Amino acid sequence: MSYQFQVTKVNETSLPKVDFNNIPFGKTFSDHMFVADYINGEWTNLEIKPIELIPTHPGNMAWHYGQAIFEGMKATRDAEGHALLFRPELHAKRLNNSAKRMSMPEVPEELFLQALHTLVDMEKAWIPPQTGSALYIRPFMYATDATIGVKASDTYKFIIFVMPVGPYYTNPVKLLAQDTYVRAVVGGVGEAKTAGNYAASLLPATMARKEGYDQVMWLDGVHKKFIQEVGTMNIFFVVGDEIITPNLDGAILDGITRKCMIELFKDKGYKVTERPITIDEIVEASKNGSLVEIFGTGTAAVVAPVSHLKYKDEIIELDMAKRNISKWAYDTINGIRNRTIEDKFGWIVEA
Repeated sequence: MSYQFQVTKVNETSLPKVDFNNIPFGKTFSDHMFVADYINGEWTNLEIKPIELIPTHPGNMAWHYGQAIFEGMKATRDAEGHALLFRPELHAKRLNNSAKRMSMPEVPEELFLQALHTLVDMEKAWIPPQTGSALYIRPFMYATDATIGVKASDTYKFIIFVMPVGPYYTNPVKLLAQDTYVRAVVGGVGEAKTAGNYAASLLPATMARKEGYDQVMWLDGVHKKFIQEVGTMNIFFVVGDEIITPNLDGAILDGITRKCMIELFKDKGYKVTERPITIDEIVEASKNGSLVEIFGTGTAAVVAPVSHLKYKDEIIELDMAKRNISKWAYDTINGIRNRTIEDKFGWIVEA
């Protein structure tokens, strides 16, 4: 199915003001955004227009009851200048899985992909050419009813905007295992990319930074010993010759970069295991010398090596000279994204 969009372009682009060599992550926006409204059971008012403020009633249900979800994606470009998307259909599916969990309407996959392709093609000049940089894409949806009362909204707004970004992490990451606060529990909304999950992480993340750490590594909400994920990414451990990552149980985000890395590792011949893993197991592996690497994966972070992990009074320090697997992972997925490495999986789609 093909949708008709109204397109209104800016009179003058702000692109010349952007220094691609100095882009703070998440603060520079392109010229245009896609907007759609969900009214009377259907998506309507489909439009690409100049990015602007969104008028919102103070009784907006999203502010009061938290119906807000989002996705994070990236577009890159190859040597010929083609704008490239990485497995966009998986992001469409995950947005709709989040929508179902949050009692929100699904966005037809065809609409999601057509809006995405059209907007990225319009804004492809905003894709930074520097290695490790990309055009970050943020599709999101939120409730728009002006009603005070705990129920699902009847109306919603779906928006996609894009922004040029540099690397999310420029140095190896230091993690603090959080054993007081929890991120999610099985049966909750941990697997949904909903705004409240990230709001709940802010205080523990602030506390971690005050101790000199970059992010929180979450433990499960019941026993507080099973590793879940990091505040900004999924987590992997290399123990001996095995790559281990926590299995999906409904409390862990079903990361698309995570999924891709598991496929790449298995294709490379690595032993990959998805299973429950405890913080005590990792501490013991560090003590007996079998812990080789820790790294995170995510759309923003890509593949981020971990240099330190603190749990209670234990501080694990990783030898960055031994991070062979995470370096291979980073180089490989970036190479696939910009077509300097063969995409034998068919993950890349031109915008």
